[in-house]
Amino acid sequence: MHTNAEKRQALADILAAHPGTDSTAQCTRIRAALARFALTTFEASRYLDCYDPRARVMQLRHAGDVIRTHWQTVQTEGGAKHRVGLYVLERQREGNHA
Repeated sequence: MHTNAEKRQALADILAAHPGTDSTAQCTRIRAALARFALTTFEASRYLDCYDPRARVMQLRHAGDVIRTHWQTVQTEGGAKHRVGLYVLERQREGNHA
């Protein structure tokens, strides 16, 4: 799995700006990242310190965010291939915010 240096720095900045291990802090970090770029479950777990990104994305969806999942197969540093979700936040039309 390759995340470029610029994106890793942006994720580190988001993590530093929104500390905490509770679900609210994790949702805030994932939402902040998705507002800037697509995010894989691997990146959310590794760089945003979200133990189970799928659960946080579900919470964001229940709160009204429209987040699409695209499936990808990635290779980890250990050489294993894994199927991971790539989350994309759809831009909401004005007046459609939850």
